[in-house]
Amino acid sequence: MTEDKNTSFLNNLLNVSIEAAKPNFVALNENFPKSVKGRTIVIGAGKASGLMAKSFEDAANLYWSAEEFSQIEGRVITRYGHAISCERIKVTEAAHPVPDDMGEIGVQQILDLLKTLKSDDQVICLFSGGGSALMALPADGVTMENKKSINKQLLASGATIHEMNCVRRHLSKIKGGGLLRYCGDAKVSTYLVSDVTGDDPSVIASGPTLPDSTTCKDALEVIDRFKIEVSNNIRQKLLNAELETLKSGNPIFDRTSQPVILASSGDMLKAAEWYSRLKGVTPIILSSTIEGEAKEVGATMASIALEMAKMRNDHTGPLLLLSGGETTVSGANSGRGGRNTEFLLSFANTINGESGVYAIAVDSDGIDGSEESAGGIYTPEMISEAKIFNLSLSNILKSHNSAIFFEELGALIQSGPTRTNVNDFRAILLT
Repeated sequence: MTEDKNTSFLNNLLNVSIEAAKPNFVALNENFPKSVKGRTIVIGAGKASGLMAKSFEDAANLYWSAEEFSQIEGRVITRYGHAISCERIKVTEAAHPVPDDMGEIGVQQILDLLKTLKSDDQVICLFSGGGSALMALPADGVTMENKKSINKQLLASGATIHEMNCVRRHLSKIKGGGLLRYCGDAKVSTYLVSDVTGDDPSVIASGPTLPDSTTCKDALEVIDRFKIEVSNNIRQKLLNAELETLKSGNPIFDRTSQPVILASSGDMLKAAEWYSRLKGVTPIILSSTIEGEAKEVGATMASIALEMAKMRNDHTGPLLLLSGGETTVSGANSGRGGRNTEFLLSFANTINGESGVYAIAVDSDGIDGSEESAGGIYTPEMISEAKIFNLSLSNILKSHNSAIFFEELGALIQSGPTRTNVNDFRAILLT
């Protein structure tokens, strides 16, 4: 694909937006956590946790004395390829979205560190999307193989992140507030990068330090609705509420402060809005919380774009339709493609080469589902180019091979890990 001024605009827009969605502890200024008499233990997990740890150290170097900085130690777990070097905090890598042995080792190392806590220490928790799989510690009576199997099924089911994390919390020792049981009398502060629609802190990484409003009954309802296979033992434990999470009002939460969200989809869209106005393009933020089947959302967005295209004129100038959130892909047990390329291919199939319409869709973490690409970019010429390459949009959609389509046309975006994670970014440019 040859880059023109429109695709160049979209690529620059993406870069600006992703940069705005990265965690920034320095920006907290006087709200940056104060040092304590004892140690500051930093723990965490998620695709953004490595950069969160680095940002925390940068801010501590600025706001704390050298002696206070020397009292920092910690460990966070991130996805393979997402680590970043820190001075005081060790960043380790493990598998995502299905846990592996390194994740188990990493969790145990975090718990070993927490065992050394004293009452005058504090715990700084850094969690982002991906933390649920990276910080896996099965509840009593649940094996790691159970968790892996259920996780794989949930990922292919089309369940939302809220629904998946409801189940994950109830199969874990440390999610849904459970991590606080390992923190003794130390003060606990939680900082988050949100990858969930609505930015509910208790859903991000399954809320290891936060109360959970869902119940075992809710988890079982999700399991049954999506036909997730679980052992009779797990089903019985859920029926008997033996795997219940910690609820609001439990005194264990008295030593915790209100969680702080460092970055979210809203930050990404605000940056895109600012940049587009700077470049003379009128932005319209449709929503930061769009969910649903990727191909259905793609078709709907194409229909909206066609209607909005009728509104553009010399007075409005180019229009930009922005949205965030997290779509899903159901039944994709095979095929090469993530939710963003599937969205974009469905968009292309419906828009059918309409002139003056361009689009970009990526996962903000740089990994679209299980693909090593972030997403893709669409131009009006692709419909005729697809015919030259004998590519059937509808057949590729059915086989969930959307990444192959954009790869063939040179329109796959391969950014590598961004070290943040605030859901999907979609922009439709009407010139």
